[in-house]
Amino acid sequence: MTTQQILEAARGAKAQAAQADSEQKNAALRAMADYLIAETGAILIANEADMIASKGQISEVMLDRLRLTKERIEAMAEGIRQVAELPDPVGKVRYSHSRPNGLKIDRVGCPLGVVAIIYESRPNVTSDAAALAVKSGNACILRCGKEAWRSSAAIVHALKQGLAAKKLPMEAVNLIEDTTHASANELMEAVGYVDLLIPRGGAGLIRACVEHAKVPCIQTGTGICHIYVDSSADVAQAVDIVENAKTSRPSVCNAMEVCLVAEDVAERFLPELKKRLVDERSAAGKQPVELRLDARAAQIIDGTPAGADDFDTEFLDYILAVKVVAGVDEAIAHIAAHSTGHSESILTQDEEHADRFVRAVDSAAVYVNASTRFTDGGEFGLGCEMGISTQKLHARGPMGLDELCSYKYVIHGNGQIR
Repeated sequence: MTTQQILEAARGAKAQAAQADSEQKNAALRAMADYLIAETGAILIANEADMIASKGQISEVMLDRLRLTKERIEAMAEGIRQVAELPDPVGKVRYSHSRPNGLKIDRVGCPLGVVAIIYESRPNVTSDAAALAVKSGNACILRCGKEAWRSSAAIVHALKQGLAAKKLPMEAVNLIEDTTHASANELMEAVGYVDLLIPRGGAGLIRACVEHAKVPCIQTGTGICHIYVDSSADVAQAVDIVENAKTSRPSVCNAMEVCLVAEDVAERFLPELKKRLVDERSAAGKQPVELRLDARAAQIIDGTPAGADDFDTEFLDYILAVKVVAGVDEAIAHIAAHSTGHSESILTQDEEHADRFVRAVDSAAVYVNASTRFTDGGEFGLGCEMGISTQKLHARGPMGLDELCSYKYVIHGNGQIR
């Protein structure tokens, strides 16, 4: 199908999707999860073809994002089932009051309509986005990167079978077949067809959508995520948290990219950090983290001198920029100057410093003594997510079911005239 035909199919399906009740949507979601498991073999074959075609074309960490396993498919299915268990946002009364003239005014959740999402080489986004769209009563149009197209097509084939089995329109979940820039441009300009466009990927993709889209667009996060190690931090705990935030999955947007260290703790913390991220990983045969150090950090440990752009780069790799700061106020100022508004964390035993950091840092997720890797729809109890919004209007942070709905006012009267 052409992109225009898919736009028309999605627009045609949105009314039926919006009118489905909770029981029908939940039944469809469970069937989608069952078919996903049943089609595991076909999905893995498609993914292997994607992996072979992408080797040498994308980095090893991006290949890991693309790779599917039986366990990852089971996790995708479980994510769909979790969405089925969440409260239905459609028809939810968000606000209600009565006027002196007797009018009863309710603000009620309703679907946005057709949600389009442009994403790159992460096949799990395909099932996450479809599940959230179905539960929130929307039709969705999925446009993945060319590296993941075979995998995503196999996933969508399974999900459509689940929709059909429970009498929901198969056109409620659609995958764009054209992976050239032309299809992305068509979605950006699909006025009258697309009610919300969500770009989920690198800085270039997000910038292109925000600058050129004629349809409403959510700015999702490039994640230049910071962790500030305060002077009172528990050093052992801080090393554990930084290790998790940087190395558990460096290719995702909630991975840490910058470590700020208070000067009072730097001589104790930085050698332990190098030992854990560089020396011990090398000894264990794992890829060590390249530490890109500012001048003060370089006086304490060995590493690569930080370049002019290193504190403004989303590495998505085993690279960490490290800077020594005077204290919490300089850390806050650095984050204000360099953050993309995604996720930041303070590691401290000082409650006053924690409170100051939380109040002053203007990002979608602000942590105290925890890894930034928790900025995720599933970890926040949202089932899964459409993306992480780093803007402030309509949605901020992980976008779950509520963020895929708008609202309308429903007014009940008994003959009032004005």
